[in-house]
Amino acid sequence: MDEQRTEGGADRRILERIGEMVEAERDLRAALAEGRIDQSTEHRELKDIEEQLDQCWDLLRQRRARVRAGEDPDGASVRSTDEVERYES
Repeated sequence: MDEQRTEGGADRRILERIGEMVEAERDLRAALAEGRIDQSTEHRELKDIEEQLDQCWDLLRQRRARVRAGEDPDGASVRSTDEVERYES
């Protein structure tokens, strides 16, 4: 069975993506501090990354809740940014 399709494999891939985005946040902050980008660029790109992070965490929570409920975690889906952001507030 393909590891990416198993519950653990899919969850690991989501967590890897979260790690990549956290690293991208650090890189943006470093670029700003070093003067390679301006503040408006940093803010715009950070907002995009933060929205994607929220979607990933939401998907991971959905998957884990489905497992706890005895359901197929693959039934979870990425929700729109608007839906996730509204849920978080």
